[in-house]
Amino acid sequence: MTAFGYFLSCEEFGPAELVEQARMAEQAGFEALWISDHFHPWNSEQGQSPFVWSVIGALSQAVSLPVETAVTCPTVRMHPAVVAHAAATASVQLGGRFRLGVGSGEALNEHILGGPWPSARVRLEMLEEAILLMRNLFDGNEVSHEGKHYRLENARLYTVPDEPVPIDVSAFGPKAMSLASRVGDGLITMKPDEGAVTRFRKGGGGAKPVSGGFKVCYGQDREAAVRTAHRLWAPEQLPGEMGQILPTPRHFEQISTLVTPDMVAANVVCGDDVDAHVGRLRAYTGAGFDRVYVNQIGPDQRGFFDFYRTKVLPQVQEP
Repeated sequence: MTAFGYFLSCEEFGPAELVEQARMAEQAGFEALWISDHFHPWNSEQGQSPFVWSVIGALSQAVSLPVETAVTCPTVRMHPAVVAHAAATASVQLGGRFRLGVGSGEALNEHILGGPWPSARVRLEMLEEAILLMRNLFDGNEVSHEGKHYRLENARLYTVPDEPVPIDVSAFGPKAMSLASRVGDGLITMKPDEGAVTRFRKGGGGAKPVSGGFKVCYGQDREAAVRTAHRLWAPEQLPGEMGQILPTPRHFEQISTLVTPDMVAANVVCGDDVDAHVGRLRAYTGAGFDRVYVNQIGPDQRGFFDFYRTKVLPQVQEP
């Protein structure tokens, strides 16, 4: 049975707004939370980027929903030992209701310390080593590590949950999918691609959970909703590897001039057509996803939650 969650956007909202959205999500009937982990927003129109671990601490006191980062890069900007420390504490605060979503990252967030931005192959290699290191720390034992990319001496996490934090791996291409199948406790992938789900399960993922998510822009005026989605999230429509290699919000703003409102309208559910919103959710359930997360673009959060509570979620959730 598929669970339906809400995707909190740290790029668009400050800490207090995110906590309030989490409360509204729980009241509307959403069953879980995703939260993005960024140093920068994608563009200046989004305009926010709070430290995700502080927000997760606040969420643990405000709602009873499970929480997952979607996703954290534990390889460049933050050492995997520091990420493990943060994740273990978050899991304790949430009573074990925390999953760590990880991925190979984007230069937008990870280049800020001034080092080189590795190739995709090296980033995946670093991610696999980081996952191994974090799992060793989650056991609560003292860990010393001398690896290809990371060193650790006499490190021990004293505040750990009863069970190790599950680590889900974000994957899109075949190499990342192979890594997720081998070492992940679950898969995160954003398109409702049944073939990707099958490859994950046959590659070693088995019955582990598959999670995905998408953005919508609810509003009674569809054209206004399209304009809002285009203003705030045009970068989401950029093809290829640009999302991984461009280093600053300014660069995304420059290249997003190639994204038209019609492109956004064709790819993002905008407006208040119930069938369109339900259909997008069912595309994921039909592809075999275990969890589906929705993010509302723009300021009309209360309208979105009322709309999903009364008209959308009742059509997809099991009674």
